[in-house]
Amino acid sequence: MYAIIKNGGKQYKVQVGDYVNVDRLDAQPKEKIEVTEVLAINDGELKVGTPFVNGAVVELEVVVEGKDKKVISFKKRRRKDSKVKRGFRRQYTRVKVLSIKA
Repeated sequence: MYAIIKNGGKQYKVQVGDYVNVDRLDAQPKEKIEVTEVLAINDGELKVGTPFVNGAVVELEVVVEGKDKKVISFKKRRRKDSKVKRGFRRQYTRVKVLSIKA
């Protein structure tokens, strides 16, 4: 059984017991969160919502918050001797999927 949930403009395919890094949430570790923005559920047969599946809930537990690896954006223009180097670290919340209810 799996579900496709929406969080922060992104879609995640989750199963019970999975650990997923989602965009930063305002929650403390060991706190439980219910996600109702479920786009699809497959429990033997595929149920697709328009846009969300009615009555579907995915229960998550916050594990830890952190930052991803740094991504470097480097731009160099050949003629005018201009270089731009920027770094970006995405902040995330690591969650564990506890249950999927259709």
